[in-house]
Amino acid sequence: MSGRARLALCAWAATIMAACALLPLVDPATWIFQAALMLGVQTGVGALTRRVPLARPLTVAAQALVTLMMLTLVFARQQAVAGIVPGPEAFQYFATLLQTGADDVGRYAIPAPLSDGIRLMIIGGVLVIGLLVDALAVTFRSAAPAGLPLLALYSVAAGLSDGAAWLWFVLASAGYLLLLLTESRDRLSQWGRVFGGAPHGPRAESASGAVAPVRTGRRIGAVALGIALVVPLGLPSLDGGLLDGTGAGIGGGSGGGGTISAVNPVVSLRGSLNVDEDRQVLSYRTNTDNVQEMYLRIVSLDNFDGTSWTPTERSITEVPDEFGTPIGLASDVKRTSIETRIVAAEDYEQNWLPMPYPVSSVDINGDWRYEPVGRTLVGDHGQNTKGAQYKVESLIVQPTAEQLASAPEPPPSLRREYTKVPASLPSVVARTALEVTKGATNNYERAVKLQDWFAFSGEFTYDTEVRSGTGARAIARFLQEKQGFCVHFSFAMASMARTLGIPARVAVGFTPGTPQTNGTMSVGLRDAHAWPELYFEGVGWTRFEPTPNRGSTPEYTVPEDPGTGGLPEVPRPSQSASTAPSAEPSTSESCTPQEVKLGACASESAAAVAGSDDDERSFWGLLFFSPWTLLTLPGALLVLAIPLLPMLWRLRVRSVRLGAHDGAVPKGAHGPAVAREVADEGGGPAGSLAPPGRATAYGRTEAAAAHALAAWQEVTDTAWDYGIAPDESQTPRKAAARIVRLGELEPSTADAVHRVAAAVEQVLFAPRPQIPAGLARDAHQVGVGLRAHAGRRTKLRALLLPRSTIRVAWALSARWADTRDNLLSRIPTPRLPWRRPSPSQNS
Repeated sequence: MSGRARLALCAWAATIMAACALLPLVDPATWIFQAALMLGVQTGVGALTRRVPLARPLTVAAQALVTLMMLTLVFARQQAVAGIVPGPEAFQYFATLLQTGADDVGRYAIPAPLSDGIRLMIIGGVLVIGLLVDALAVTFRSAAPAGLPLLALYSVAAGLSDGAAWLWFVLASAGYLLLLLTESRDRLSQWGRVFGGAPHGPRAESASGAVAPVRTGRRIGAVALGIALVVPLGLPSLDGGLLDGTGAGIGGGSGGGGTISAVNPVVSLRGSLNVDEDRQVLSYRTNTDNVQEMYLRIVSLDNFDGTSWTPTERSITEVPDEFGTPIGLASDVKRTSIETRIVAAEDYEQNWLPMPYPVSSVDINGDWRYEPVGRTLVGDHGQNTKGAQYKVESLIVQPTAEQLASAPEPPPSLRREYTKVPASLPSVVARTALEVTKGATNNYERAVKLQDWFAFSGEFTYDTEVRSGTGARAIARFLQEKQGFCVHFSFAMASMARTLGIPARVAVGFTPGTPQTNGTMSVGLRDAHAWPELYFEGVGWTRFEPTPNRGSTPEYTVPEDPGTGGLPEVPRPSQSASTAPSAEPSTSESCTPQEVKLGACASESAAAVAGSDDDERSFWGLLFFSPWTLLTLPGALLVLAIPLLPMLWRLRVRSVRLGAHDGAVPKGAHGPAVAREVADEGGGPAGSLAPPGRATAYGRTEAAAAHALAAWQEVTDTAWDYGIAPDESQTPRKAAARIVRLGELEPSTADAVHRVAAAVEQVLFAPRPQIPAGLARDAHQVGVGLRAHAGRRTKLRALLLPRSTIRVAWALSARWADTRDNLLSRIPTPRLPWRRPSPSQNS
């Protein structure tokens, strides 16, 4: 097996070993065998195209095309042309499958069922990673960068699974080390025997010289892998490191400590809001009638880096019997103690425990830890909410507008931590906050004005189809486009509040849900929500609701006297606790602003408020942002590349003829091979330049002679591309003069043509040919000279549709004729027994 074939096999193995990290994510794991088979076909295609050989980009393109056809055969056979060629219907079906797979990922807990959509996502992803690894490590002979796609594959899987992460790390790392060692061994073998110490052992004399360095590399790789596994165990700051059993970013230990890592819990929030069929994830029963304040809070996001909000990494402790008074809550603020019993669905798995806020105590079984700053409970060592039943005692805090308006300044440390904004935050955020809150005299009035601007007067539109966006300007784009869902509204209001000096954070959880006939409340996936919490000394962290048509507006944001308090009245749309469309007419026109804020008005028909451009927005969102573009892009590139095939072939031929450096045979080619290629491309007369076997008569000058023939062939073909057809009846000297005359070449370029022609005459006629150096440079100079005197149309045709590509058809025709004659000659002619003998036979 050749070195490149071994490297391709190792690339295949490394990809499969890294893909094993995906095994815990779905059940059953039979997809790995199908992925391995399809990846093997992809690798085989790469090996065949490299052996032809094709240009490197064409090799990758051929692998991508075969990969797309395999995916079409497996997943979209009925929608494809002839069952294997993808067309518009096949791509549309791919998009549907991927969308279904994305919905299934958000709907099911790990391990998810192996639906067609999830299977396409996993197998397609593995094939894309395998293509990148093979292209980098084998086609472009650079194995080290191939570790990046392998790392990406492992990282995605390890970030989602809760299993034995160390095992998948060992497999992925071993595959990458195998790839590196194979490439290193292949490189060393090209340098011959490596001299080292004296050989030892009975078989030392027959051992390859490259074995010792490779064996040393294996030892170094094994030691490095062992260090990566073992050292984190001795570093408490890493919280158990790679061998930590939690697998969820939660601190380990025996229950006395650990940390909560900065895992963003809003990743699946948009997917929960857009599920096709809502399903219950929680149900609860409470002893209060004020259910509009029963927001079930999961976690708070208080770390803002200008791009996203995430939880700060904090210490966690054992769950106390009593949580104590919430931070900042004074004794004169009205509060009501309530009790709530909550039951989580069997298919709802969440590391954070949904609870009303602020919590006083929790009664729950399992391995849970308490984070005091956010007053949240988080699972440890894989603990989650699946089927959990627990009782929560909490407070309903009911401050008045006067108490919030007269709140003193918060403690300096709290203010400093929760008003930090990064320098990358666009200035339009702070400028808009100042414009919206103009005229407000205190932080409470500023907060209410921000809330009302988002929910009522700012003409914002609630739309879950809008992408959350990334980058430092995501909030600025939202303020300009004024379309989004709860994540946009909560992130924007909290960011603007911080620029005004108001401590702010974002909470993630669920709205109160829907009442049931048995007295319980049902909370579904579509009740997932995010809202801002602002801090007021004497009240504590206080909920606001800037998202239109979601949740309920807090009572304390409605002034007792609408005509006073410095808060202008604005026209406000109705609110609804239901997302189902209604055929009933809206009664919001008869509602007062106060009734609107309290959610006492009937809902406006969802069909009436639906935007007319939803279909258009969905189409463009699907076109530019859906994962199915990863599959359509290779096919589209191949379709676009078909008209460029003549140009690519011509570039490839020029590279083979002239080689990578001046005056030498093309890299990787020998004299006879080049001579054969010149003869094959000539299609007849061109092959007469060198009779078969003549070049081999010159011994050491064989390679130079073949290179001279190749340079002359390149000169004549270049002239042909620019309109000077070859005349095989002329000698090389007369053909060169003809090219100079018709091409109107400058004297320096004319000399280059004559030098190449003279070298060919040396090869053909001199008993001891003297081949000068620099023929490749001369051939290149001829091309530059011809291009300088050609018109725009001639230059464009010479580039995109060169005339000399007809040699491909000639060569194929000649080879087909030879093959046909060879086959016919091997078929015996049957002699019929009743055939009449000839007269000569009778005589």
